Amino acid sequence: MKLWHCAGARSLRPLWALEELGLEYELEVLPFPPRFMQPDYLQVNSLGTVPFFTDGDTAMTESAGICQYLVDRYEDHGLGLRPDHPEYGAYLNWLHHSDATLTFPQTIALRYYFLEPDPGKRAVADDYAKWFRARLRRLDEWLERHEYLVAGHFTIADIAVGYALFLGQVLHLDKYYKPQTAAYLQRLMSRPAFQRANAHGEPMVLPDVV
Repeated sequence: MKLWHCAGARSLRPLWALEELGLEYELEVLPFPPRFMQPDYLQVNSLGTVPFFTDGDTAMTESAGICQYLVDRYEDHGLGLRPDHPEYGAYLNWLHHSDATLTFPQTIALRYYFLEPDPGKRAVADDYAKWFRARLRRLDEWLERHEYLVAGHFTIADIAVGYALFLGQVLHLDKYYKPQTAAYLQRLMSRPAFQRANAHGEPMVLPDVV
């Protein structure tokens, strides 16, 4: 298996999963954003995005999907749930909520606050930052009553949602986190597998402009 990764990017999700699962993999760390900083990467992944993941003839670009592939394809060590589990629906919902609902608005804010700063587009970044904060409502409510998202233990749903919260921290949006949500993120970031995964590449450090 091989993963192309940028520090702080969504590729941290599958990298963290690989570390939690103890699987052997090859890692290529790229500068961010790779489509501009390393144009020859487009010959590997025409989208120019990370993650890009290969396992034999399998090639994948979606971070949460790669996490699900890993736990479904290999020994999951309790990090995945099977279709007959009573919380399987909730597990899938959190897994996809992580990117479609939480990370998407962050990427727009990242683009217009930092990658393509333009006073004329500042309002767009502000709107998407507010969108992200509003979309935390369900997670905030859930974490008032649960230590982890499903099944009473850590799963890849926590990896997927945890990355969105971690990116929020990079973007300085964590100042708006509820106490239970901030504590949940710190609990996830204290895991040795997260720390090993996050140690690859130069950290993404952004000024506080939010």
